[in-house]
Amino acid sequence: MSVLSNVVTLTEQIGGPVVALLLALSCIALALIFARLLFSLRLAVARRPTPAQCLNSIEQQGTLPAQAVANQNAFRLDPRLANIRDTWEACQDLTGEDARSEALRRLRNRIQHTASGLRPLEVIATVSPLLGLFGTVLGMIEAFRAMEAAGAQVDPSVLSGGIWEALLTTAVGLGVAIPVSLIHSLLERRHEMLATHMLSDTEWLLTHEPADAPASPTLKAVGA
Repeated sequence: MSVLSNVVTLTEQIGGPVVALLLALSCIALALIFARLLFSLRLAVARRPTPAQCLNSIEQQGTLPAQAVANQNAFRLDPRLANIRDTWEACQDLTGEDARSEALRRLRNRIQHTASGLRPLEVIATVSPLLGLFGTVLGMIEAFRAMEAAGAQVDPSVLSGGIWEALLTTAVGLGVAIPVSLIHSLLERRHEMLATHMLSDTEWLLTHEPADAPASPTLKAVGA
């Protein structure tokens, strides 16, 4: 309880509940960014075939690479590999427009899944400056109320306290919004590039004629 009361007192001293809310949003944004960076790191160090190797194996043998089929983590970690497997399974199980519709449905779901965390970051980057402005308005209201209560004997320290709180909330709001907005733009760009590659892989599999080879029973077992 003492720690909580100390935190509450500190937030009141440095700008009130608006600053506390902005700090909480910054912690949420930091957790989302850390989660995506951790996923990227795991993807970078994982041993797996590349999407190009998978497509080449399908072209040459009509199946996915054996090491990819045997390694579930390859499909779980790499969205492109998972999308190639989903599309390949749809092409094996269905024909014509049915295969195309199912493959595109799986592609949309995969793209949506890979975008997790981007929307909350965008909301935080948008809301933070508005919260800072809201804190500024509250600070100015408090300052003018103090001026009115003081009447003719206005204490400059009381006035400056409200203005200080107003400026602080604006600064904190911008301090949260600017880095989150930049990082969100970088992550969104990476997601757009990934979605483009996934769409390209899907179109290749839907239009390409693979080598005449029987479908891999191991692949069927993996897809089950």
